[in-house]
Amino acid sequence: MNGDWTEAEVGDFLRSRRARIRPDEVGLPVHGRRRVPGLRREEVAQLAGVSVDYYIRLEQGRGTGGASRAKSGGVSDAVLDAVARVLRLDETEHAYLRTVARPHRQRRPAGTSRVRPGVQRLLDAMEHSPAFVLGRRMDVLAWNALGDAVHGFSRLEPAERNMARLAFLSPAGRELYPEWHAVAAQTVAHLRVNAGRYADDAELFALVGELSVRSEDFRRLWADHEVKECAYGVKTVRHPVAGLLILPYETMTTPTDPEQTIVTYVPEPGSDTAERLALLGR
Repeated sequence: MNGDWTEAEVGDFLRSRRARIRPDEVGLPVHGRRRVPGLRREEVAQLAGVSVDYYIRLEQGRGTGGASRAKSGGVSDAVLDAVARVLRLDETEHAYLRTVARPHRQRRPAGTSRVRPGVQRLLDAMEHSPAFVLGRRMDVLAWNALGDAVHGFSRLEPAERNMARLAFLSPAGRELYPEWHAVAAQTVAHLRVNAGRYADDAELFALVGELSVRSEDFRRLWADHEVKECAYGVKTVRHPVAGLLILPYETMTTPTDPEQTIVTYVPEPGSDTAERLALLGR
């Protein structure tokens, strides 16, 4: 149902990325005043080695995976790789461009929201590490006791157990994260990756619509077209009982359902955070 979105997203994403690059960064001369920030479409086409007309069609979504080009496979890897090189896309951005430029190759059935008993036992065995499972829409599907102690998942209604809603729609979200702006930007960047990956997921796009309507911050960040996988990193949490927690995290996907991601906080042994989590667990 979101073919129109992916076609528009290709152009919006490419325009946002070429706006980041100054002509002098890629060896192009600058003469006079430029009407647009960053590179022009003609300059991207020249540097990528494609015709201007082809690149314009690509930005308009007419060179992607629409019905008229389905038999030919849409835009080629070589063209997308060349454009990614010119626009200096990182690995995640490059993969995202391939995904939204060829949505007909990315049809995926909806995954299950059920977490296998073995995965729950794995979470429960992590007695010293807060851990939980996220679905493709950032819904919290399962958690262990320490994860619940940190985030309070069991006290929330099922619809509220969503990390994006917690960040943008819950007043407690801003209190929980001292570095809220960084967490918010990361959340939106991760949601956009999944929006491109699961373009047929009506519930995911309903979530994006809900957040866009109810949060000005979300609308602004969504318009930036940032994409980022949240595979690992550090989050700072201000807990009402345990105080300030510095929480490095790692993620892994389950082989039986790659749409489910296990998130585990792994504080430095002997750190203040590790001691505070131990007290919180008791």
